[in-house]
Amino acid sequence: MTLAAPRHLFPRGEDFLLLPPTRQPHAYANVDRMFATRAIRRGDHVLPLPYGPELTPGDVAAHVERTDIAGLLVLHRGQIRLERYALGLTEATRWSTMSMVKSMTSTLVGAAIREGRIGGLADDVIRYLPALRGSAYDGVSVRDLLTMSSGTAWVEDYADRGSHVNRYSKALGDRQPGGVVALLRSLGRAAPPGTRFNYNTGDTYLLGCLLTAATGRPLAEYMAERIWSRWGMEHDAYYTLDQEGGQEIGGSRAGMALRDLGRFGQFILAGGGDILPMGWVEQAARPAFALDPAQNSYGATGYGFSWWIDPNGAMVAVGFAGQTLYVNRAAEVVIVTLSCWPQPPHVTDGIDRKAERLAFCAAVVAALSRG
Repeated sequence: MTLAAPRHLFPRGEDFLLLPPTRQPHAYANVDRMFATRAIRRGDHVLPLPYGPELTPGDVAAHVERTDIAGLLVLHRGQIRLERYALGLTEATRWSTMSMVKSMTSTLVGAAIREGRIGGLADDVIRYLPALRGSAYDGVSVRDLLTMSSGTAWVEDYADRGSHVNRYSKALGDRQPGGVVALLRSLGRAAPPGTRFNYNTGDTYLLGCLLTAATGRPLAEYMAERIWSRWGMEHDAYYTLDQEGGQEIGGSRAGMALRDLGRFGQFILAGGGDILPMGWVEQAARPAFALDPAQNSYGATGYGFSWWIDPNGAMVAVGFAGQTLYVNRAAEVVIVTLSCWPQPPHVTDGIDRKAERLAFCAAVVAALSRG
């Protein structure tokens, strides 16, 4: 006989990208209870983020409500100028990064190159991941993975349950050993490597695998060693895994606290200190491909080393359902937005959340420029 006991219910992993608005906040705040994870450990010190004068770029409360924001943080020259929490988010909640973590994983490539663990951007992927020999990834370089130009025939359609990205999500939810690699090995070739931009979450999954192989360390440990512990993060974070004890998912659904995402932005503003190669941030921010802002989820005009490029030149890490880490080096501004944008077929209010997000970032920069 099984005795009654309290049980907490969470959505199925395969439905993670298809949730209705009523279930999004619960899922995004509890990714570590839906998927296998590995901790990214903080260090012994915390980088202080002192509070400066409150910034008021328009009606912030209305912006938070209209665009389904759970957390909003504005840093200017290392000071917190605006901080808001909603939808149950707290200062310690490790909210799903979604694809924002792609930009963070890509930054570790720079750290590994500086250490000599990766020879360079032109290195072939199969040098580190020989299991991909003979697949469409044979002939793809590290740079091609960084810039989403592997040339593989991947479909990133969140509304189509049969698309590659949802099959990838199901493999993660089912914790299938080798399921993601098998999916990636099955892809055909759509274009020569390095010639065409095609947003591909699988590319950054492989980037994480490549880092693990090159460094001989789990990706979470390498992130903790090179950045998380050294840059004074306040909370442990985590990468999700493809199975219990398995490979970190380098390109989606990690869990991090709002202010620590802001600290990562400060790390980028500082140029990576002695952790990244000299000039790495400048390379990462240089568009490898020009984009039509009307044809991508952010409104970006270019794509660099897994960073989207804002029309004003800022670097932006972008994640599903409205997650963004905006790093404007010229204005010395970092803006973190954690959100629950409703997804098809649940979008019925006519609000242009993409336009409002761009307008808010521009309003912040304008307000700071006025002093």
